[in-house]
Amino acid sequence: MEGFNGWLYESFNHDFAIRRFCSARVELEQGELGDAMNNDIEPFCPDDEISTPHLAASEVDDFVDSFINMDYDVDDDGDGDGDDKDDRNSKKQQNFHHFHDKIEAFSIVNDDSLMIEGDELEMSSSCEDLGANEMVPSIEEASHGVDQGLHLVHLLLACAEAVGCRDIHLATSMLSQIGASATPLGDSLQRVSYCFATGLKSRLSLLQNVNGNGNIANCAIDVPMIAREEKMEAFQLLYQTTPYIAFGFMAANEAICQAAQGKGSLHIIDLGMKHTLQWPSLIRALASRPEGPPTLRITALTSDEDLVELEASMKSLVEDASSLGIAMELHMISEPVTPSLLTRENLNLREGESLYINSVMHLHKYVKESRGSLKAILQAIKKLGPALLTMVEQDANHNGPFFLGRFLESLHYYSAIFDSLEASLPRHSPQRMKIERLHFSEEIRNIVAYEGTDRMERHERADQWRRQLGRAGFQVMGLKCLSQARMMLSVYGCDGYTLGSEKGCLLLGWKGRPLMLASAWQLHNASSAY
Repeated sequence: MEGFNGWLYESFNHDFAIRRFCSARVELEQGELGDAMNNDIEPFCPDDEISTPHLAASEVDDFVDSFINMDYDVDDDGDGDGDDKDDRNSKKQQNFHHFHDKIEAFSIVNDDSLMIEGDELEMSSSCEDLGANEMVPSIEEASHGVDQGLHLVHLLLACAEAVGCRDIHLATSMLSQIGASATPLGDSLQRVSYCFATGLKSRLSLLQNVNGNGNIANCAIDVPMIAREEKMEAFQLLYQTTPYIAFGFMAANEAICQAAQGKGSLHIIDLGMKHTLQWPSLIRALASRPEGPPTLRITALTSDEDLVELEASMKSLVEDASSLGIAMELHMISEPVTPSLLTRENLNLREGESLYINSVMHLHKYVKESRGSLKAILQAIKKLGPALLTMVEQDANHNGPFFLGRFLESLHYYSAIFDSLEASLPRHSPQRMKIERLHFSEEIRNIVAYEGTDRMERHERADQWRRQLGRAGFQVMGLKCLSQARMMLSVYGCDGYTLGSEKGCLLLGWKGRPLMLASAWQLHNASSAY
């Protein structure tokens, strides 16, 4: 391992054009870039004199080690206190994120380099000319004392860099090397590497269709189409075999129940509804209220392709609610969710109803290159005057403006996901293969391969959501369901899942690495509901 870390440290000090930046300005540039992202201003690239960055060996070691030894712990008491182990783990996480910031800085490039921003492409010289072919030792070299799994990680990073340089020849060669080790039937690292290699291959296909104006042309990628039924099956399997989806449903439902205490008529607007998996547990909870069950309306904002299956499951849901003494109405609106749709008239809001907006892994789809799209949606929601907005999202920074940094962050995130699947399901489990191939692999490919409007999986971290929702006029309402979440996790019989609370948001992670966040939001000028 020591020899491997030494090689890695040296490799990251090559004077590659895509890694050059002005050391005197990088802190200022990163601050201005953050402000630009939050104020709908396009980021810019420094063009002053440049210097080669210096990465401490300890930072590199922590980053490399994080892929194999995911042993962080988090405070699950919700009080923010932690012991010495928490402090050590926090330090390791800080080192990883500092390393990630360095990679982002590498991507702030001068005018000789390639940076893909939206659909725009600037040309660069060959990565091979810059020495990128020296980054990764051969398989033979790797076999002499260097862990093969970590070698696979660095092949992926080097391949991503070659793709970023638009060096198709070098990237293709590296993909061939990755293919010798990555497999959808291997261990967790081999499986996640296979998914990322597929994403890189798709991105290469897109880059080969750059038009004369430097824009990536809209073209079909040679990837088998996945039917909606298959995607839904994979989602249901994920819901049944892991806590990731059930955690979000439980937290959102508990927040709605607490906010609805004493309310006799409830109306829930579900953004992007594709199924009814969330609602049976809410109906049971409402039916058992001491003050008696309320009347309930759920309006599903959905797409045309989901209509037929939703109609059948909604009918069954209404019947179940009736058997529990709840008068329930279900309505569907099959139009794209836009600010013009989110009006009292279009949603048929009624006097005397308590309104709740529910979004489970959907709001991130409105985060575009500029923040204007999400801002307009949030402002429209605010005008409706909801009692509560419940939001469940992936807690990850997959919306960085630069490809290499985004690739690094997503590789770390999905490595934790696949590691949790390794601990829960056998390698040859058909359920696990469907979850990985039909659900997570599709997310990874969208993050890695696409830009512009085609890139929909724009996940962000809790602090970024707090800023965006705060600016739109919402304040977080602390979730009070940590004990329920802990009890739910015990059902899965796996010790790796961890819970934490951060400034009112509830976080579910794997060995301390946050993966999912659940939160509830109230209008700033509203009185506390609970």
